[in-house]
Amino acid sequence: PDSPWGGAPPSGFRLSPHEIQPPRTILIDLKNPEDQILAQMKQKTRYNIRLAQRKGVVIRQSSDVDAFHQLMEITAERDTFGVHALEYYQRALDLFEPRGDCALFFAEFEEQPLAALMVFARGWRAWYFYGASSNEDRQLMPTYLLQWKAMQWAKARGCRQYDLWGVPDADEATLEAGFLARSDGLWGVYRFKRGFGGELHRAQPAWDRVYNPVFYQLYLWRMGRNASTMF
Repeated sequence: PDSPWGGAPPSGFRLSPHEIQPPRTILIDLKNPEDQILAQMKQKTRYNIRLAQRKGVVIRQSSDVDAFHQLMEITAERDTFGVHALEYYQRALDLFEPRGDCALFFAEFEEQPLAALMVFARGWRAWYFYGASSNEDRQLMPTYLLQWKAMQWAKARGCRQYDLWGVPDADEATLEAGFLARSDGLWGVYRFKRGFGGELHRAQPAWDRVYNPVFYQLYLWRMGRNASTMF
């Protein structure tokens, strides 16, 4: 990939072989009125949002991180991915919610939590970072209404973009050709996220500042060795 500096990086930097965050995402434009934001979504996504509303799914803002973490553990077991400890999510909420930069929303049916998400905002962009759902009443489509509520919260807060945070690192043609057949990794969430419309974006890659070439090579060797023992 091209350097973020427009050519070769400054002396001492090199392209990192370790990407921590997904480089590619979908950004939803929030500047338009709500009816236009809905209009840019896939028809099935709009239908699912309205179905959840018709069936009586209610969105409630809460600070109940314990309930959120329970849903995260259910989701992790079902979809086989790792989650942070309860204290991690509690700390995130404690840091950002008092400033109005974070909200925890639950989708409930007959007072039972079906899904939840944590949305963060800073300046003109909001991010969907953490989401979870139960195994019950999935036919009520609570996650669709939950995302719409998060977008409304972000828009009311003055955000101009809503970042769905993480899709497979492939171009749009590849994503559209493969999302029906694949469910591994971020492919499992791409089908859901694409329905909300938006545009595909890719961030610049990670770059390492190498202070000591010898120790840096040792670091690369150790990281490679640790990665090989995980499989």
